[in-house]
Amino acid sequence: MVWRYWTEPDHITKWNQASEDWHAPRAENDLRVGGKLLTRMEAKDGSMVFDFGDVYDVVNRHEVIETFDAESSNPVEFQQAGWQAIMDNFKAYTEQN
Repeated sequence: MVWRYWTEPDHITKWNQASEDWHAPRAENDLRVGGKLLTRMEAKDGSMVFDFGDVYDVVNRHEVIETFDAESSNPVEFQQAGWQAIMDNFKAYTEQN
């Protein structure tokens, strides 16, 4: 169940946001080494939108490990807080379903 919720686009769109004023209306996931994960992030008020992407280096079925590489345009602490909120949403979504 955890693997499905983490990898299937229909589930990703339900938990992948850092706060209540954002949502993820679209996700795509090519679950293979070299494959890409794409999630569209949008502010619910329409003020901002961006596509977040990852490329898989390793795929071990039923093993959920996420690494975080900070970008340079926002403070690391801000990014860590956002990622922690997303992880907390994933945990809550998994426990509720």
